[in-house]
Amino acid sequence: MRTERWWEFLATFTFLLRIWIVVSVTEIPPNVRQPPMITKQSVQDHIVEPTDPITVECEATGNPPPVFTWTRNGVYLNVARDPQVSMKRRSGTLEIFFWGRPEDYEGLYQCTATNEFGSAVSSHIHLRVSKARSWLKEYLEPVSVFVGLPLILPCNPPVGPPKPQTYWMNSSMVPIRQDRRVSMAENGDLYFSSIVAEDSLTNYVCTARFPNSNTIQQKPPLILQVLTARMAAQIAPKFMKPKGTASTQIGMLGEELVLECFASGVPAPTIKWTKDWEALTMSGMKLENFNKTLRIKKVSMEDGGDYICTASNRMGYLDHIITVRVKSAPFWVEKPESLVLSRDDSGQIVCQADGIPRPRIQWLVNGEPIEDAPKSPGRQVSGDTLTFRSVVPDSTAVFQCNASNQYGYILANAFLAVMDMKPRLLGFRDQLVKVTEGSQTLLHCPYFGSPKPDLRWSKGGIGSLEGGRFRVLSNGTLEIKRTKLQDQGTYVCVASNVIGRDEMDVQLEVKEPTKILRAPHNVIVIKGSLARFDCKIQTDPTLDVTVTWLKDKKFLILGRRMTKDEDSLSIADVYRRDEGMYTCRIKSEVEEISVSAKLTVMDRPDPPTDLEVSDPSERSARLTWVPGLSNHSPIKEYLVQYTEDLLADYWLVPSGWKNLTSYPGHLNSVMLKLMPFVEYQFRVIAINGIGPSRPSKPSVYYETGGAVPDAIPKNIKGVGTGIFRNNMEISWEPLEYREWNGPKLGYMVWWRRRDSREEWKNYTTYWWCSHIIYETDTFTPYEIKVQAINDFGLGPESPIVIGFSGEDRPTVAPTDLRVSDVESTKLTVHWQPVPRDSINGEIKEYTVYFWRESSRLPHHGVNRRIKSKSFKANGPRLSGSLTGLIPYSNYMMYIVVANNRFEGPPSHRIEFQTLEGVPSVPRSFRIMHRHYDTIYLDWEEPAEPNGILTGYILRYQTLNVSVGERVQVEHLPPNTTYFSMRRFDRYTRYKFSLAARTQIGVGEAVTEESPHFTTEEYTRDQVDIATQGWFIGLMCAIALFVLLMLTVFFIKRSRGGKYPVRDKRDFALGPLDDKEEGSFDYRSLERITRLSTLPYSRREEESRQGRSQGSIEDMQKRTNSDDSLMEYGEGDEIEFNEDGSFIGEYTGTSKRDRDSSQYHESSEATSPVAIYSFA
Repeated sequence: MRTERWWEFLATFTFLLRIWIVVSVTEIPPNVRQPPMITKQSVQDHIVEPTDPITVECEATGNPPPVFTWTRNGVYLNVARDPQVSMKRRSGTLEIFFWGRPEDYEGLYQCTATNEFGSAVSSHIHLRVSKARSWLKEYLEPVSVFVGLPLILPCNPPVGPPKPQTYWMNSSMVPIRQDRRVSMAENGDLYFSSIVAEDSLTNYVCTARFPNSNTIQQKPPLILQVLTARMAAQIAPKFMKPKGTASTQIGMLGEELVLECFASGVPAPTIKWTKDWEALTMSGMKLENFNKTLRIKKVSMEDGGDYICTASNRMGYLDHIITVRVKSAPFWVEKPESLVLSRDDSGQIVCQADGIPRPRIQWLVNGEPIEDAPKSPGRQVSGDTLTFRSVVPDSTAVFQCNASNQYGYILANAFLAVMDMKPRLLGFRDQLVKVTEGSQTLLHCPYFGSPKPDLRWSKGGIGSLEGGRFRVLSNGTLEIKRTKLQDQGTYVCVASNVIGRDEMDVQLEVKEPTKILRAPHNVIVIKGSLARFDCKIQTDPTLDVTVTWLKDKKFLILGRRMTKDEDSLSIADVYRRDEGMYTCRIKSEVEEISVSAKLTVMDRPDPPTDLEVSDPSERSARLTWVPGLSNHSPIKEYLVQYTEDLLADYWLVPSGWKNLTSYPGHLNSVMLKLMPFVEYQFRVIAINGIGPSRPSKPSVYYETGGAVPDAIPKNIKGVGTGIFRNNMEISWEPLEYREWNGPKLGYMVWWRRRDSREEWKNYTTYWWCSHIIYETDTFTPYEIKVQAINDFGLGPESPIVIGFSGEDRPTVAPTDLRVSDVESTKLTVHWQPVPRDSINGEIKEYTVYFWRESSRLPHHGVNRRIKSKSFKANGPRLSGSLTGLIPYSNYMMYIVVANNRFEGPPSHRIEFQTLEGVPSVPRSFRIMHRHYDTIYLDWEEPAEPNGILTGYILRYQTLNVSVGERVQVEHLPPNTTYFSMRRFDRYTRYKFSLAARTQIGVGEAVTEESPHFTTEEYTRDQVDIATQGWFIGLMCAIALFVLLMLTVFFIKRSRGGKYPVRDKRDFALGPLDDKEEGSFDYRSLERITRLSTLPYSRREEESRQGRSQGSIEDMQKRTNSDDSLMEYGEGDEIEFNEDGSFIGEYTGTSKRDRDSSQYHESSEATSPVAIYSFA
């Protein structure tokens, strides 16, 4: 532990010693008596916050320690007697505690440090307290100005210090939007190049923010009244600031310079800058405030010259020349240095300074002008040089050099010390220095003495080391170049003068140098990948070596992503922040070697910044941006996107970002092709080989000027409209909002009869995209054209479009209606067209109406709903194919012609018959277990036999059929609708397929599987219950009750009694029992008791029975249908009455469909008639 502390102390002392050696050989050790010197002081313009305490710094060295005194505004400051002022211990730094008014302590302060050898003084320190002053309370009268004229709104913020930052806002603290027309100057004034009516929509408040105290002060709101009695005329540019055509401005060397150029004009002028009539290099310069401000960050001598500000608009341009003259406060060329001499020696102190203009040099001694100080023999002043000859101890003093011109001053202290002292070696005794072979070795031997001692180095105390690889520096250090192993040994340093002598030994050890076998190399990777740096070394085995990694000269913190092994550093999932210089530092007690490599991370580019829109016109604008970092992958292109306002439901809504165009990657200023009278906002995306950047921040909103419309309305047409036949509606598609090109968009409609000599008629509409012409002839052609119009004029005319006035009903029906190629479900219809002039409009189609009059089978009811099919009138079409017919039926048909609005009269009706076809699927196919060894099947004939039935084909086989088992086929006569068979055992199940057939062929089959059979015990229980007398008596009572209710029902119906319609719909006749009288079916009992062992559900059973049942309503409707009552529908099926009139034209669903659907919905309920039939 003591060894470590000793090494830390030794390293600190060596570091300070090296600094002392490098600074100057005339530096006096701190423990030697010497004059004072100022080492630290506050800046000349010292602005402080009004907080306790206020500190004014002043530090000095000297032996004996100096005494500090202060003056304020040239008057001695008695610190001891002022309770609010104190001085730090062993320091001259003031601490001022104010109790109410800190400004009482403002002024010019100067510090003096004095001991017995002289006085050192500081520069004048101007102490100022930061203030956040407020505006005087005042009422600002409204400012009235005509539209189109320029205006300046003064701000005049409170005086600091420091200078406040100014902003313009409204009373709601919303910033005033600034652009080429409205912008703020450096002094806070708000400049309007021209006034527009919208400027009066808000008030204007100048706001000042004081940065030190972070307080904000506001000026009273100012109201702007814009007079619009006259139109704003276009005006050529005229300069508002600076005035005239030429001005001069001073730029201080090394400081910031701001050049401003504000011009009025309509439209707002564009500002451009040149220097000496050549383009700006922009090195160290920046254009701000829409090019109205040129900021030079650090003025140099080359920045002097003529800067030309050019303001231009469409009415002309104007130049203003600003001549910049560079000036400078004094600066040091050679700062005076302290001088140490022995008695009777000579020397000089030089003080050289420069500035624009050249500064004046003034010498002071101990803080007083040298002219007023007591004369000293041997001291002579010659301009910037102070010469001393044959000095004596009384010549010791502190001298000040002051260089000043009209822009400032600088002051420096330097002392003359006269003393006699024998040599002193200031380094550590018996040092051990370890170095590596081949390196440069420095053996330090700092010394001091007066007069200046002679220094000599030797190895082992023999001879003198000078020349060849050995060189003794002026500060006493021995330099050994290209150190070798034989240079190891003991070296002796001896210093001597006329007063005495001193010597010191230094031990030197030479080690093998560290070698880097594999050094890191520069790495270029893509973001997210792996980067690796190698660092393999070979070192002297007697030395302890540590390897440390640094990034940008800072120690690297290793973790999950950054890992280090013996010979390398790995960085996983590289980020952009990982980019930098990586250093492998190998450190031992004798040397420190560093090798570095750069990590370059390629990534998508940074988004562009500072988007600015300039050079406005109706159809273009210039967009300029500052490119973002390419991130080591060259930018290939820039994609410019825009958003605009679109008109949606009479409201302007943003369109979202859209691609405008792309430009090469070397451009950052492009001309955009735009649409007139559109408010745009732009953003830019940079694209390199890795991918696109994030979008830039949007530019300010920019609205292009207006122009006449360019677009032509589309989809222009003229057709008759409404119920009238003597008009024509001209309509078109409206232009998109971005095609308006100006305010108040309208449309001018032109029309005239075709092939007539009448003049064009026109009408202008601003709200509608249609116009109706009245009192026209029926279906008369008109020539039509439409053109857009806005406040700037008429757009191009559209091509002439032919439109027709309203249509009337056709007067003639098609003739010679006939059919051919009649098949079972389709045929071909033929007719003769009607004359063209009888259509009274544009022919649209021929429509055939047909319906099924009856079946060719006796006693087979049909649905007489009318259907229709239309045939487009494309060319001379006289026939068409009609499909979807029902076989073996009698049909009726007629045909009409139709234009776009009406159908013509019907043609004569014709009758035709369809041929026989294959039947539909048999109905109500059921599989039942009468006994455990018998399967019973029954069904009903197909709903549509489509001909004369010739029989049924029944196919069946067992489920899970074994290989080789054949399908059994039964051919049954047409009057048989049941089948029974015995099975081998109760567990065998069968699959049945039943189909009907006619002479044409076999129809569609219905397939069912036999259900699972119940147990024998359950079957016996069922039979026993069904044969009980009480059960038969109960069934008879129920049947008697139902019969009584039916009798009452029919009596009330015959007398015109009223009953609920719902009851009528739900009251259905049950199925007729096909059993012999007195027989009993145990399946009915299963339905009543709802046992779960039924082979199929109660809903299935009743739905199957419902298909074979009919209701009273169904019977009545069937009777009504026989009286030719049909329903007429707009779609494929309609009905008509006996007199041929159509009913239900607007009803949609027919009455028969509704009754039928209600019948099926209520089929689950048990009908009383069904129970009666069962009984």
